[in-house]
Amino acid sequence: MNIKIVISIAFFLSVGSIYSQEINPKKRIIIDLGHGGKDSGAIGVNGIKEKDVVLLIANEILQLNTDLFENRLDIYLTRYKDTLISLKNRSYIAKVLKPELFISLHCNAGQSNAQGFEVYVTHASNNASQIKKSIALGLSILQESTMKLGIKERGIKFENFYVIRETTPICPTALIETGFVTNDDEAKYFQKGKNIKAMALAILSGIYNYLKL
Repeated sequence: MNIKIVISIAFFLSVGSIYSQEINPKKRIIIDLGHGGKDSGAIGVNGIKEKDVVLLIANEILQLNTDLFENRLDIYLTRYKDTLISLKNRSYIAKVLKPELFISLHCNAGQSNAQGFEVYVTHASNNASQIKKSIALGLSILQESTMKLGIKERGIKFENFYVIRETTPICPTALIETGFVTNDDEAKYFQKGKNIKAMALAILSGIYNYLKL
């Protein structure tokens, strides 16, 4: 989806939010898909691209929210296809939509023996309450994913990445590194549709658990 379209939708929703709250009690969340377009992100040892993996996971999250959770969450993506959205526009969407939470999906890269699932939150916010909520959100997704998928847990880490820094003052925000595409086993894991679905379900379940839905 073109960023202009996304922002137009976001503006429309923000204007109508006062009137829709009583009609639509769903909690709104944003899932940000890392990279896209000419920016492939990390490239796996088997040739898979981070931008494609996160798009597959996000689409499964949308489908599972419908199939298993009766659309109890109102989920918006920062991109719906292979397009590059600027970091500024990603955070702008959150500023307009004012979601309950913001998740940024990524795949990791490193040495060939590096593996596991990790979460980043910002430490560069004056809002201590939002940082605590972001940590709780990250822990919920981390625990759900590592326990159910058997992936190594690499913990919660603090960084000053643009998107999480700019979005945390608006809502609890976590950047998810779902695994290392530079690791042979994890790169192969992402090639199977059933594993993408399992990853999506773990992340979505972690979100539902955090929101106590």
